[in-house]
Amino acid sequence: MNVLILGSGGREHALAWKIAQSKLLDKLYVAPGNAGTLQIAENVPLNILNFEEISEFIISNKVDMLVVGPEDPLVNGIVDFFSIRPEHNNLMVIGPGKDGAQLEGSKDFAKKFMQKYNIPTARYHTATNENLEESIEFLKTLDPPFVLKADGLAAGKGVLILNDFEETVSELKNILEGKFGNAGSKVVIEEYMDGVECSVFVITDGRSYKILPEAKDYKRIGENNTGLNTGGMGAVSPVSFYDEQFAAKVENSIIKPTIHGIKEENMDYKGFIFFGLINIKGNPYVIEYNVRMGDPETEVVIPRIESDLLPVLMSVSGKELENENIRVDARAVSTVMLVSGGYPEEYEKGKVIYGLDNVTESIVFHAGTSVKDSENVTSGGRVLAVSSYGDNIFEALEKSYKSIKKIKFDKMYYRKDLGNDLKK
Repeated sequence: MNVLILGSGGREHALAWKIAQSKLLDKLYVAPGNAGTLQIAENVPLNILNFEEISEFIISNKVDMLVVGPEDPLVNGIVDFFSIRPEHNNLMVIGPGKDGAQLEGSKDFAKKFMQKYNIPTARYHTATNENLEESIEFLKTLDPPFVLKADGLAAGKGVLILNDFEETVSELKNILEGKFGNAGSKVVIEEYMDGVECSVFVITDGRSYKILPEAKDYKRIGENNTGLNTGGMGAVSPVSFYDEQFAAKVENSIIKPTIHGIKEENMDYKGFIFFGLINIKGNPYVIEYNVRMGDPETEVVIPRIESDLLPVLMSVSGKELENENIRVDARAVSTVMLVSGGYPEEYEKGKVIYGLDNVTESIVFHAGTSVKDSENVTSGGRVLAVSSYGDNIFEALEKSYKSIKKIKFDKMYYRKDLGNDLKK
């Protein structure tokens, strides 16, 4: 079987690493890929939003399965593009259609969906230029901090959490006037939820589902969860408070009604669902949906899956997922992200990465790397995810930190306090 993965980050390297182990695999392509995927697959310089170009490659290289990593192609309708073309009748595409992708592509859509199917989430109101006064009145019913979310995709930058009412009103107007471009033509105003976050993942064929290992990621750039938000500075799996009782609440009050809603709405959904959850006094609430795997959570979730991933993905495509049994490794996995100096603001690229060959106790997933003059160099803000197994997340973290000491690039930065909040 020939497989093409779209994307270039740590999530795609982790998926490629897993798929490359399958006995069913003949040829693995990653587009555009990175220096890490280059070691286990063939990188292809395709534009992930140029569906015609991807189609031509799939036909000429006899690709059997397309695995879509990032959200942009999904929200832009890549699944629909292939589903209506007779020449791609036999192509297996992993990801939701444009209708299902709205669960991530529009926060307003996701909130209405949750409300319709009684899925626990924060109280909200959707603001537009037309209902601005009404929106300000809704804000007055909330206690600070106030949460503003641009409705559309804003490259992870569309959420503001503010304490001052006047500043919140000002920022609301700024977003509606284009601060985040078209993504902010609507703004979801949310009641702030105070608790501990975690991420839960399922894979679904639109009818049945399988729950994958849960994870907890660390978004802030600074130690003790301070500073600016990032794409993620590391992650751990399993999560200590995610016990049987909490897991049962998640499945019954969130996962089952979500899958029921997908069926009721006749969504074409064959892929992953990422539930961004918050634990408030032992009860789970949905912060957001993502319609793909998360990053860096994939770098801890995928290594914990013992089963061959390709048969699972094939059963998703064929709507036969209920027949699959996904085995999970009992060991913990932790990952620590190495980032470029200055990230998540301005940072330099092209820094040579040293010492990767010296790492033996961890798996190094490449997130923002490329090859220049036969050397691995940095090409993004988040550069490498160093993942390790352990009997618990702390042992796994210790191994990752030990491995990190063997890696160097100019202005390399990482958080040294991951997991401290779970030492209770």
